[in-house]
Amino acid sequence: MRNSFFDLTGKVAIVTGSTKGIGLAIAEALARAGATVVISSRKADKCDEVAAAIRAEGLDATPIACHVGKREDVERLIAETKRMYGRIDVLVCNAAVNPHFGPMSSLPDDAFSKVIDCNVRSNLWLCNLTLPDMAERKDGCVIIVSSIGGLKGSAMLGIYAISKAADMQLARNLAVEWGPHNIRANCIAPGLVRTDFARALWENPKTLAVAEANTPLRRIGVPEDIAGAAVFLASRAGDWMTGQTIVIDGGVTIAG
Repeated sequence: MRNSFFDLTGKVAIVTGSTKGIGLAIAEALARAGATVVISSRKADKCDEVAAAIRAEGLDATPIACHVGKREDVERLIAETKRMYGRIDVLVCNAAVNPHFGPMSSLPDDAFSKVIDCNVRSNLWLCNLTLPDMAERKDGCVIIVSSIGGLKGSAMLGIYAISKAADMQLARNLAVEWGPHNIRANCIAPGLVRTDFARALWENPKTLAVAEANTPLRRIGVPEDIAGAAVFLASRAGDWMTGQTIVIDGGVTIAG
C-alpha cells in the first residue's frame, strides 16, 4: 500500500519539459505515486517514447507535445488534458531554456526575450489557463522548477539567473492570489544536476572536481534527487506549504 501522505492516486499532473532530466524524473516519480501524468516537451516522438515507457511499468501517462514559448501550444496542452481527463490537479512548470552563456554585457536582445518568454511568461500562461478550474474545485498545486542561480549573482548565467529569481517571485504571487481558493504554489531550486541542460557545467573533469569539492555532500545531483520534493509538494504531505522555495543542492548555498 502507498503511504497515504504521498499517495497521488486519482490526481492528474502535467509536467512540462518532461522527456529528460529533472522533468522526466519528476514525471516518473509522480506516476509511481499514483498520478496520471501528461508528458510534454517540444518533440512529439520523445513524448511518445517517455509515455510508453511509463505505461510499460503499469502506470498512467499520456503524451502531448508543447513548445511552452508558443501560447497556442500552451493553450492546446491545457485544453487537450482537460478534454481527456476533465481536470488538472498538479501543474509542474519545468521547461526552460538558456541560449546565452556569458556576461550580461554580451547578451543579445533576442536571447533576453527568449529566456524571459520561455522561463517566466510561459509559466504564467500555464497557471492562468489552469488555476481557475482548480479554484472552482478548491484544490490544486503548482510547482515551478527554479534554480539556486536565482539566489545569487552569476558572471556567466546572468539572464538565466534573473529568470529563475522571477520564477520564485511568481510562486509567491500565485500563493497570495490563489491561496484563498486552496491552491498552493511553490518552487524547487536545484543546484548543479547531471542533466544534458547543465552539461557545460559538469562535463569538464576539472570543473566537476571543483563543484564536488565545494559541495558539502561531495557530489553534484542527479535528476532523481529532485523528484521526491515534487511528490511531497503535490501530495497531502505538502498541504500547508505555499509560496516557498525548496533548495536541493547538496549544501552548496550554505557552504559559503
